[in-house]
Amino acid sequence: MQWTDRIRQVKIVLLVSAVVIAAVSLVISYLLVRDLSHEERNRMVVWAEAMRSLSSADENTDIYLALKVINGNNTIPVIVLDAQGNVETYRNITIKAETAADTLRYLQQRAESMRQAGYAIDLNLTDAGQEVRPGDDYLVICYEESSMLRRLASYPYVQLGVVGLFVVVAIFALLSSKRAEQNRVWVGLSKETAHQLGTPISSLMAWTAILREAYPDDELIPEMDKDVKRLELIADRFSKIGSQPEVAREDLRPLLERTADYIRRRSSDKVVVACDMPDDPVVVDVCAPLFEWVVENLCKNAIDAMSGKGVITIRLRRETAHIVIEVSDTGKGISKRHFKTVFSPGYTTKKRGWGLGLSLAKRIVEEYHKGHIFVKSSELGVGTTFRIELHVPSDGVGAASRFSSTR
Repeated sequence: MQWTDRIRQVKIVLLVSAVVIAAVSLVISYLLVRDLSHEERNRMVVWAEAMRSLSSADENTDIYLALKVINGNNTIPVIVLDAQGNVETYRNITIKAETAADTLRYLQQRAESMRQAGYAIDLNLTDAGQEVRPGDDYLVICYEESSMLRRLASYPYVQLGVVGLFVVVAIFALLSSKRAEQNRVWVGLSKETAHQLGTPISSLMAWTAILREAYPDDELIPEMDKDVKRLELIADRFSKIGSQPEVAREDLRPLLERTADYIRRRSSDKVVVACDMPDDPVVVDVCAPLFEWVVENLCKNAIDAMSGKGVITIRLRRETAHIVIEVSDTGKGISKRHFKTVFSPGYTTKKRGWGLGLSLAKRIVEEYHKGHIFVKSSELGVGTTFRIELHVPSDGVGAASRFSSTR
């Protein structure tokens, strides 16, 4: 199973788990808050009856129990209004008003909001236990949920935030672990490849030197030299991947021209490689062997996408903040959902292939050159354009130009 598939599955499991936990928490909290809300209303009904008993008590009435019930409410905010809407008393409400008039105005406004919310009990003082009728003397007991109940109602959202944070941290840890493993694989593979290539390349160089002395006029020996030098360049690239490569100031025009010439020599006549570059130098800090490798990979992928027949265009220009290189082809295209996954290690649509070319290109551009590579555009059956953005040198050296000539 590929790393990308495993990471995707773990993400799905984490997200589903978070949704399930959040849903269960919301349901349980809703049921608990509902039951506590009913319990608080029942307490307020008892409290209202205690108020009625206290209001209708005479000198022979035992008010101890009524006072105990009234004074026992230390959590639920209550405002008592008379039949005319005047404030009789209140409890468990903090008031910051400076004058008595401001206090009454604040209490009346808050009592009105309680009534509009449905937290009000009409208490008939004329006929106990009956609904209030016109002419009856009554009190209105206005209340609202206690602070404990409000905190409990907000708890699921806090828990949801904690679960979401856990999921984000877990996914970040997985991605970091994946990236660290990729780095170890890249470094180890590159160093081992460079080491394994070193000995046979040295032998080939010695043999070509012997052949050159024995057959100085043979036309094939220079071609063999070119291939040996090519192998030497590949080994050098792998050794640079396994360590921190050194960058130098380079004009990208000859670099891209060399790459285009190499692709032309190594591809059929049915593949046309065009370069669209400015006349003035476009200078940037790059590691030339590695950057040539990036462009080669893009061109080779383009040839595969075109099934060995079509046009590849390498464009170079300087924008305000970036040096831009674009490689376009007339191949089969890439679906939008694969714009990012094409750079994942192991991703390939070929029957034969490791799926490492674009991943390697991304590593070289973004980690070694601090640039950016991405699929700029693609249309199925029409072609694809890859875009590389490199930072303009700090001293601003380069050509401020548009696409100007085709070679």
